[in-house]
Amino acid sequence: MNNQYRNYMCGELNIKNVGETVKLAGWVQRIRNLGAMQFIDLRDETGITQIVINENAKEMANELVTECVISVEGKVLERVNKNLKIPTGEIEVEASSITMLGKCKNVLPFEVNSDKADISQVKEDLRLQYRFLDLRNDKIHKNILLRSKILKFLRDKMDELGFTEVQTPILANSSPEGARDFLVPSRLHPGEFYALPQAPQQFKQLLMVSGFNKYFQLAPCFRDEDPRADRAPGEFYQLDFEMSFATQEEVFEVLEEIFTSTFKKFTTWKVDEAPFIRIPYKEAMEKYGIDKPDLRNPLIIQDATEVFKNTEFSIFQGKVIKTIIVPNGAEQGRKFFDGMDEFAKEEAGAKGLAWVKLEQEGPVGGIAKFITEEVKKGLEALGAKTGDSLFFVAEEKLENAQKIAGLVRIELGKRLDLIEKDAYRFCFIVDFPMYEEAEDGKIDFNHNPFSMPQGGMEALNIKNPLEILAYQYDVVCNGFEMASGAVRNHDPELMVKAFEIAGYSEKEVENRFGALYNAFQYGTPPHAGAAPGVDRMIMLITNEDNLREIIAFPKNKKARDVLMNAPSRVTKEQLDEVHIKLIEENK
Repeated sequence: MNNQYRNYMCGELNIKNVGETVKLAGWVQRIRNLGAMQFIDLRDETGITQIVINENAKEMANELVTECVISVEGKVLERVNKNLKIPTGEIEVEASSITMLGKCKNVLPFEVNSDKADISQVKEDLRLQYRFLDLRNDKIHKNILLRSKILKFLRDKMDELGFTEVQTPILANSSPEGARDFLVPSRLHPGEFYALPQAPQQFKQLLMVSGFNKYFQLAPCFRDEDPRADRAPGEFYQLDFEMSFATQEEVFEVLEEIFTSTFKKFTTWKVDEAPFIRIPYKEAMEKYGIDKPDLRNPLIIQDATEVFKNTEFSIFQGKVIKTIIVPNGAEQGRKFFDGMDEFAKEEAGAKGLAWVKLEQEGPVGGIAKFITEEVKKGLEALGAKTGDSLFFVAEEKLENAQKIAGLVRIELGKRLDLIEKDAYRFCFIVDFPMYEEAEDGKIDFNHNPFSMPQGGMEALNIKNPLEILAYQYDVVCNGFEMASGAVRNHDPELMVKAFEIAGYSEKEVENRFGALYNAFQYGTPPHAGAAPGVDRMIMLITNEDNLREIIAFPKNKKARDVLMNAPSRVTKEQLDEVHIKLIEENK
């Protein structure tokens, strides 16, 4: 490298460069004035080099503040006091000249890459407002660089597996895919709207109809959902892929290759080998209380309804009862059990959390007086033994009992430090229900509406909709949904019947999904696919708890971009152009 600002990057110099005259450029990270001697730590993306200020550069050095941008020219010297913790720690550059390239204010909104920098103590909105400074911090900067490498690796992997990259439209049609659409008004077509795609679902199926064998893209997806730590509000990226003439098994093989190769490449943690274990949805809900179980947590939920069928404990009578057995849990004190009870009430929505300890002299604490010999034998049949503690959830509805027990299981794993360290545990969740009952009692799609029902047309015609399973599947890792996919419904008659059960007429299907409905009349191959979530993959690989730490310019917890001030009001003229009139509330 040789230009007017630098011929070396700050992290490139080593002992072999001693004696050379070099030019460096970067940000001033630290200034140390020791009286007779002055030092600067100069930083760029590759690392840090210590700069020694000599007489010729002292005047310019007096104008420097941290985070200003300078160019330095000088001779590489061997350091007397070496710092072997950094790659450039054996050398320093004696500056003969310093050129100011970018001034910086004396007072920063928060510390950047200094000994005092602790981003965890800075309000997130302030970080996001000054994201250009936040991204200079070493940890988050490296996250973004790693993201680039992972995206390149994924593209190369899909190419290696024979997939063709195809871009699909951003301005699309509104489609019921599980979340609210972002609508874009049309200037040229008054009263009509585009929708930003929740996923390229219809387009990738159309590509299969078009004769493409294997498609993929790193696709932006847009969903108007409430923010969460593991869900970026508004937009996210997925590795979308689809395969013609493919079975569920073939999709699983691709998913296993993507996840094992990517995680092994970019982490040093243990990674599950293929084939990943497969857990039916119903089993996942029974054993873990959630369809995205963290398999690093050894605790399992068990059904204890029969165990307490003759109980005199009124709270348990006629209820669905789930229990979690904690090995050696009897050693915990009363404060621990009270804390779990408080968690169940405040965080899990339970009316209370019953518990008991099985000590040498017998059941102790909690509901011990209701643990009769009959009940004790039933609990022992479930695996409980002396020294264990047991937690119980009792609810009217099975779904509520499963959900609350699932949250309790997760919290117990955290508080008891049971979660396996430095490991990625993968599984497939399979056999999702095709339909679910909505709050208003109507039948709705449980998962992807374009999925193939198990049993085909016969199942749609004769089975209770809530008992129909679909060829739908998720990949789960460490408690996070990492990918979702399905074998697609490629038969137009099946498609119409499937939507009819969910309350759509054939005319509505034709109107809302006209392209697919029409294309399926012209020879459609069986096809299947999936879409790993890129952001969550990177979040897990970097061991971050928050997606915002691996996205360059994320929205905040309220789905606002506080850096660019979006969303924001627009002018009346802009609204008029797209034929929109705001209805202002009376104040």
